[in-house]
Amino acid sequence: MTTRPDTDLIVVGAGPAGVAAAVMAAGLHLSTLLVEATAIGSKLTAIGALNNVPGAWTNGPDLAAALERDITRHQQNGRLTLLTARAHRVTGHDDHAELTLYDGRTLTARDIIVATGVTALTTTDVPWITTPQPLALPPLWRTTPDDLTDPTTIVLGADRPLGTWLRAHPDAPVHLEVLHPPADTYKTAEVHHDPRVRLVPVTRALVEPLVQGQVRVTADGPSPGGYRRTAGAVVTNLGSSPAALAGLNRGPDGYCPPDRQHPRVHVAGDLKGARMQRVGIAMGDGGRAALTAYYRDHS
Repeated sequence: MTTRPDTDLIVVGAGPAGVAAAVMAAGLHLSTLLVEATAIGSKLTAIGALNNVPGAWTNGPDLAAALERDITRHQQNGRLTLLTARAHRVTGHDDHAELTLYDGRTLTARDIIVATGVTALTTTDVPWITTPQPLALPPLWRTTPDDLTDPTTIVLGADRPLGTWLRAHPDAPVHLEVLHPPADTYKTAEVHHDPRVRLVPVTRALVEPLVQGQVRVTADGPSPGGYRRTAGAVVTNLGSSPAALAGLNRGPDGYCPPDRQHPRVHVAGDLKGARMQRVGIAMGDGGRAALTAYYRDHS
């Protein structure tokens, strides 16, 4: 029996990739349902500086507000519906795809685009860091220069928010000692020239809380003697893991390659892989996913 879908396209996630997909689809006159658990562009609001996104956007909050205006415009013309809900599982069938929500509802569409992005890692999520007891360390992207009053701040991880933070605070008088595994060296190219940064490749690190808010970090690394320092300012910058829905097919790294998904289930943006995670790339990729779904049914 053929299933009649509720709508032409469901887009899961209202970040840069998801909004770009929804706007492209609505512009193509596809009836589009955008499903978002929190708010449009919510992760963008923590990005203090943008210098690689077309359109003269200089910070994340302004771009998030612009994305929200785009969604409102297409809601008003009747081609797009925004649903605040948490998605759980996606399933592809011959003639439609299904999205199951955590509240038990099942929504159907001809195609589904999943653009749920990534979630930030903590010290318990990475194999190269050991903590003898639970330790809540703030992520770098939530700090300001006023928070980093120690002469030296230890940064655990060299993920790309480091470059964003430095661009957002070009005159901040900070010294950041950035510990990272050698496999993440490729991420450091955009910051290695900044005199405020010392890059320290390590193979493993022990992070121990001491009295009066001090933290001791002891690490083994390629350099003789390793690394040992006690500081009051230790922050995390450990990267992310894909926020994949149940039902998506994952690769060995946990990400979701497009060619491993059901033909009616498309993935877009940061969910696809680690190396191409940029706001501008995500926006273009969201539009690509919407066009892929459109042309498959209109060719």
